[in-house]
Amino acid sequence: MPTEMIQVRVEKISFYPPSKGYAILLKETMGERLLPVIVGSFEAQSIALALEEVPMPRPMTHDLFCTILEDLSVEVREVVISELLEGTFYSKISLVSQVGTTDVDARPSDAIALALRVGAPIYASDSVMKEASVQEVVEQPISPIAATSSDSAGRQAPKEYLKRLQERLDQAVTDENYEQAAEIRDKIRKVQTETSRQ
Repeated sequence: MPTEMIQVRVEKISFYPPSKGYAILLKETMGERLLPVIVGSFEAQSIALALEEVPMPRPMTHDLFCTILEDLSVEVREVVISELLEGTFYSKISLVSQVGTTDVDARPSDAIALALRVGAPIYASDSVMKEASVQEVVEQPISPIAATSSDSAGRQAPKEYLKRLQERLDQAVTDENYEQAAEIRDKIRKVQTETSRQ
């Protein structure tokens, strides 16, 4: 593994139109650089579910893998995004067991999803950060309060909107529509954050 590693955390997940996928934005814990990692919709869904702690009636693939590791007394020590070759990120999962430590090659999306579920630290090599990180990602801010405050047009107040969002979240989880559930959970948290600033 690279000797120079920079700890990062998942800052946010954003839709990335050029690839019709999603960008997982990893922010260095001791700085401002962002490392965008493009993943597919299924992978983004799995990461979002772990990040937002959305309850699921049945385990997904990454949950199953975590259970297997736990039953085998294998610990995920850390995950490292180690290389960037021809536009593709490579990562490793460091596993510790009674027989020693081993590094397993993995897609960054799988490594991140696993790390979030077990609480393992995520690192990026210094060379990857220097080559692929950015200082900021420009996005169009969306204020849920602006769209849901009560006014003459009859739009919902935040409290009523939150109630309806929670009902939709419960239904999405029941239907096992986890991608929709993650999106609704994100909306709920945004509304709660905006409301607390009022």
